[in-house]
Amino acid sequence: MTSCRPTLGALTLGTGRASRHKGLVWANVQARLEARLDKLWSLAEMERTGGEPDVVGHDKKTGEYLFFDCSIETPKGRVSVCYDREGLESRKEHRPKTTAMEMAASMEIELLTEEEYQDLQEFGEFDRKTSSWVKTPAGIRKFGGALYGERRYGRVFVGHNGAQSYYAARGFRGWLRV
Repeated sequence: MTSCRPTLGALTLGTGRASRHKGLVWANVQARLEARLDKLWSLAEMERTGGEPDVVGHDKKTGEYLFFDCSIETPKGRVSVCYDREGLESRKEHRPKTTAMEMAASMEIELLTEEEYQDLQEFGEFDRKTSSWVKTPAGIRKFGGALYGERRYGRVFVGHNGAQSYYAARGFRGWLRV
């Protein structure tokens, strides 16, 4: 079985809103992507599952660019998932096929943290009809809970649910450093 690795030309990155790209030079982003072709597969997976990845920042120390899922609603190809394996295993019936944490790992991306989710909201209004699991601190997770974010009533909320719960309107957003 051969691995299908996308080429840079196959991705539609950088087509997002200009406000996400303040101070970024696309030629530099493209050069970094061309130097890290190993990351293109993850970006393509983000795109394939509906995440609409876009560059949102640059780490001057490492030279890395930060890509977030920038779809207006939670990525459609990543919904109806429990938070993690422990949550899934605790379900007695009606188990989903996978979990947010496992799906992110298989895509070689990370879930947005609560802080990163808040940062994303500075670029626009995301998750007005959906919600997205966010990386949950171990202290909350040990009690069986997991965090999610959403925007309602003109505000961003972070709430909690049992990690075993899943909904057709809840998925997860990820990020990748390139």
